[in-house]
Amino acid sequence: MDKNEVILSESVIDKAKNLPLAPGCYKFYNQEGKIIYIGKAKSLRKRVNSYFTASHNQHPKVRIMVRQIADIDYVITETELDALILENNLIKQHQPKYNILLKDDKQFPFLCIKNEPFPRLMVVRKRVNDGSLYFGPYPNSRIMYTISEVLHKTMYLRTCSYHLSENNIAAKKFRACLEYHIGRCKAPCVGLQDHEEYIQNIEYVKKILSGNTKQVLESLKNQMFEHAAKLEFEKANLIKEKYELLQNYKNKSTVVSEEISNVDVFTVMSNEKFAFVNFLKVVEGTVILAKTIEVKKALDESDTDVLNRVIFEEWQKNDTDAVKIITNVPITIHETLGKRIDNIIPLEEQESDWYKLMALSLKNVTYTMNEQLANYEKINPEYHYKEILETLQKDLHLPVLPTHIECFDNSNLQGTNPVSAMVVYKNARPSKKDYRRYHIRTVSGPDDFATMREVFTRRYSKAIQNQEELPNLIIVDGGKGQLSAAVNVLEELKLDIPIIGIAKKLEEIYFKNDPVPLHIDKKSISLKFIQKVRDEVHRYAITFHRDTRSKKTIRTELLNINGIGENTAKLLLQEFGSVKGIKEATLEAIAKLVGNYKAHLVKDFLDKKEI
Repeated sequence: MDKNEVILSESVIDKAKNLPLAPGCYKFYNQEGKIIYIGKAKSLRKRVNSYFTASHNQHPKVRIMVRQIADIDYVITETELDALILENNLIKQHQPKYNILLKDDKQFPFLCIKNEPFPRLMVVRKRVNDGSLYFGPYPNSRIMYTISEVLHKTMYLRTCSYHLSENNIAAKKFRACLEYHIGRCKAPCVGLQDHEEYIQNIEYVKKILSGNTKQVLESLKNQMFEHAAKLEFEKANLIKEKYELLQNYKNKSTVVSEEISNVDVFTVMSNEKFAFVNFLKVVEGTVILAKTIEVKKALDESDTDVLNRVIFEEWQKNDTDAVKIITNVPITIHETLGKRIDNIIPLEEQESDWYKLMALSLKNVTYTMNEQLANYEKINPEYHYKEILETLQKDLHLPVLPTHIECFDNSNLQGTNPVSAMVVYKNARPSKKDYRRYHIRTVSGPDDFATMREVFTRRYSKAIQNQEELPNLIIVDGGKGQLSAAVNVLEELKLDIPIIGIAKKLEEIYFKNDPVPLHIDKKSISLKFIQKVRDEVHRYAITFHRDTRSKKTIRTELLNINGIGENTAKLLLQEFGSVKGIKEATLEAIAKLVGNYKAHLVKDFLDKKEI
């Protein structure tokens, strides 16, 4: 093997396995940190992992390249089409060794609205800094030409190259061409269409190409009804044709203009210890740099402080000439450095191109953060569990870290077979050897409060008597009623243990002697952990209740048969699922399981019963 080739490390394999299933671009780096290959994918995980299978490695070029991969990076995009465009830009910028195609200067085409008195809509491959507006790029030129044709037809845009200045039109230097005579242009060149009307059509074109067809359609619809009300049916019909054509047209291309041509995008997400910042550099309307930085937070450091620090470091490494910076939280670093840069925090309801860039950045930082925290948990599980307990202590204002938690739930079916269950979590993990199940002895009918009182009395009286370790936190699955019943028992036993109740409907947290519930952020890891514990005790209680009902069914039905014991009944129920299933089974099937004598006993008995 060549001495410069690198054996694929386990970290690279692990990283490939944990890539998102989303569309995007991936980058392979060699040991020197240089990009050797850039590719696009509909599913990043599937595509990248395909390089490490035997079928792909059969090709000598791929085999050599794969051996040199020392690291993998990626950028998530909204669609596969966006990945194709980003791949094109990145390859032209980095010129990777193993990318042969797309290295030339040829670009995907754009639709351009020229900066002219009567602007033309043109197809171009290169942007020129002349104030014109560019839409695209369009990897599929057929779609682009179709869009152009529809817009020329509906908006009566000129196709000539005349310099339509006010003086030239007034001097009658031009003649109306064939486009006017066949009804595809209104001849502004000879003054038959005024400037205001033409510019209004151009504004419609801008909105349509930006994907904002709703306003245009609404405007056309109103014009159509106005002409119809005036009995101008020919005009109304012309607008109706435009309306129907545009209604069938949908486009997701992104506008590229001078306004968005030189921008830095920074978004941040964090927990109590770590922050993750995504950086997108946009030059001439295309993303040329994308990376996510992990930062260890200082004590009580806010997201704004983190972002200021990262932006300063990135600007030191990469000289930026950005005139605008998009962020998801406000920043002050640009003011400190004296840079004249506008800080934009776009809102979702604006549906702007600024917001689309911020959303793309947030999508990348969210995935990286979740992936990295999952890796920390895999490498050091204690880190994750300690974080949960510290957050829980903070959110619930607990005096000590809740390393020992006990949670209770009741289960019955219309008051029959009432049972209760307790699950125990130690250091945020289930301690199944400490789980307990309770048959309710003193309560008849569906009385959750009395049931909770009995269970708490039994559990904690025994704990005091045996000098058992008491929990740091008790959770009751229920609202104020169940919580009050439990609190009364603890007070009678003179136990001062923090206790909460969680109501299922609105996930409200109730405290003793406090009528106002606490609402924890639904995204908080503490609420998710409480819900996890609640769901576990509910599962445990339901399973216990189901087993209790099943045993009672055995006693009331099968055990009433002389000659049939509990083991035989259990064997039959395991095989046929229920007493009804046993009744519907053939004599031969039952005999194969328990013998002819017992089969006849069971069959004769069940045939006389209505089940």
